[in-house]
Amino acid sequence: MRTVKRSVLSLSRTAGRLTAGARLLPAFLIAGGQRCGTTSLYRALARHPLLLKPVLHKGVHYFDAAYWRGPAWYQAHFPLRAGAALLTHRYGGRALAFESSPYYLFHPLAGERIAADLPGVKLVVLVRDPVERACSAHAHELARGYETEPRFERAVELEETRLAGAEELLRASPHARHHSHRHHAYLARGRYADQLDRLEPLFGQDRILVLDSHLFFQQPEHVYDRVLEFLGAPHLGYPEFERHNGRPRPHPLPAALGRTLRERFEPYDARLVRWLGAEPSWRR
Repeated sequence: MRTVKRSVLSLSRTAGRLTAGARLLPAFLIAGGQRCGTTSLYRALARHPLLLKPVLHKGVHYFDAAYWRGPAWYQAHFPLRAGAALLTHRYGGRALAFESSPYYLFHPLAGERIAADLPGVKLVVLVRDPVERACSAHAHELARGYETEPRFERAVELEETRLAGAEELLRASPHARHHSHRHHAYLARGRYADQLDRLEPLFGQDRILVLDSHLFFQQPEHVYDRVLEFLGAPHLGYPEFERHNGRPRPHPLPAALGRTLRERFEPYDARLVRWLGAEPSWRR
């Protein structure tokens, strides 16, 4: 079955490259953060007939891990313009292609590449209680085999050493990858304000929509409406809202560690107010 799937994907990519010039480029990206509900939002938006997901898979990861493959490879992942034109005619609104790669928010070069290659693109960013996000990310990486330390508290202790020099390496060698930067940045990825500050000069605040993922799961219709308004997409009814990619934690978070981490994140969370228009839900 896996061999068949790989063959189908290979054929699809080949066909996509041959027709790349006739395909859409994304009008918006779900850029992160990791373990913040990006898959759930992606699947809800993909049910809108004018919001067109990649042909092959959710996350293309071009601007972080595959930039060396070139623009034709990237464009090959998206629907044909001819099909999009038919949808535009049918529904009376512009068809918009998009993808979701949650490493884009954290990768030091992704923002610069996106701004250069997709002028006018909009970014959707989800944020979550950074302590909960860190715990969820650890369980996720452990389950996928990218983490070898089963105890979250020990993984947090190791993070600074694991990530030492990673950003400098990625900037100095644009095609390099750094395993720990992508898979072990449990606390660093939760400093959302730093990542948004890096993106703001490239896109402007008006082209970045920051959403509180807790509110998305509590009031999905309201958040969905905000996204459509941000994109300028017509409202054509609500999709079915579901949670995706939830994972049980191998161990409960020690209370003392939880308090310490929440104190550590407090100044970063406070800087999110101007992006969210309110205090983050986990600080209320």
